[in-house]
Amino acid sequence: MNVKKYHSLKESGVEWIEKIPTHWELRRIGQLFKFRNEKVSDEEYMPLSVTKDGVVPQLENVAKTIHNENRKKVLKGDIVINSRSDRRGSSGLSMLNGSCSLINHVLEPRVELEGKYIHYLFKSVPFCDEYYRWGTGIVDDLWSTQKDRMSQIQIPFPPINEQKRIARFLDDKTNAIAKLKKILEEKINKLKDYRSSLITQAVTKGLDPNVPMKDSGIEWLGEVPGHWEKSKLKYLAQIGPSKSEVSKLTNVKVSFLPMEKIGQNKLILDVEKDISEVYSGYTYFKDGDVVVAKVTPCFENGNIAVARNLVNGIGFGTSEIYVLRPYLSKMIPEFLSYLFQSEPFRSKAISSMYGVGGLKRIPSEFFESYEFYIPSVTEQKLIVNSLDRKIKLVNHLISKINEILNKLDTYRSSLITAAVTGQIDVSDWKEAEEELETIL
Repeated sequence: MNVKKYHSLKESGVEWIEKIPTHWELRRIGQLFKFRNEKVSDEEYMPLSVTKDGVVPQLENVAKTIHNENRKKVLKGDIVINSRSDRRGSSGLSMLNGSCSLINHVLEPRVELEGKYIHYLFKSVPFCDEYYRWGTGIVDDLWSTQKDRMSQIQIPFPPINEQKRIARFLDDKTNAIAKLKKILEEKINKLKDYRSSLITQAVTKGLDPNVPMKDSGIEWLGEVPGHWEKSKLKYLAQIGPSKSEVSKLTNVKVSFLPMEKIGQNKLILDVEKDISEVYSGYTYFKDGDVVVAKVTPCFENGNIAVARNLVNGIGFGTSEIYVLRPYLSKMIPEFLSYLFQSEPFRSKAISSMYGVGGLKRIPSEFFESYEFYIPSVTEQKLIVNSLDRKIKLVNHLISKINEILNKLDTYRSSLITAAVTGQIDVSDWKEAEEELETIL
């Protein structure tokens, strides 16, 4: 990082900090803060959420407790951090009076300090690692850092004027990074919309803009090529092939597919199991089958793919997938996969979902009764080849933008760490701006 460094450093004597500027101090958290443990009601004090983005009004999607009088009081200027030390970076300076879950530590300053400096310090990677190291628990997902142990953690404590300067510097830089990320994320969303429109146009209208069209008779579909034929999905593909096609043999390896390993147009096949382990209770498929996630948000994210390169040609996966096997004389798997990614199919499928909360499912009857128009197998192949080329280019552009986003996240993290631990002197901001420009 090509920014100005302090000329004079000293050994901190604390492993996670290493060296700090000679005029900085080390303080234990317990010396700087006392723990606020006053119980309040969220009717009197507005409910707050403690997130990686800081302390914010309670998010709509968080689990809410019925014990609304059993919360901790938070006042403006307090630092709040989740006691679960595996919830890295869930902390921040509160700019609001309110209440938070009892799982959080609420820190009230004992001395004069700049809360925004502590806000950034608590989000730095080295501090998060140290906070986790002081944690205890039986298993990882219950790993917590209790207040008596947190009080012992030593942190760098520069003079108050430098704390303010570091806070202003990081506010300026992180805000600039956030604005740039927003622009890039908007570009990704536009590319995804373009990808969706390419697929929808090709599988509902074909490739030839001059082909004679006809009214489909389906309100949401509109006109279709005049030579395409109307059909229902159940006549074009077998829905849910039976696992009786394969034997429950021991010591025969097959591909195993957890839900999270289904992506858009790809399956991550890095797990193998004996067929005897997965024959009961899991969903069977084979090479050439189309695998579709049946639940939200997976289906909405486009988790649909053609199964290829399975171990011994056989796969088993979660019960939360549908498997469709096209009748190859009528439809090729790749065309069916693109059809499932088209906007008309997706919107109709989503509107058919049943259930509550975040795990709504597409009913099997939807697939059986889905009606659309289809070209010949020869034309399907032409459409698939055209889409493969275009989608590959769009995906490449999305991937390159994601690489820049990852670099920005890495840069933001390293900048925060360098500033709050005294690795750089932020009195000269220009060089930091030049460093940001080199990323792009």
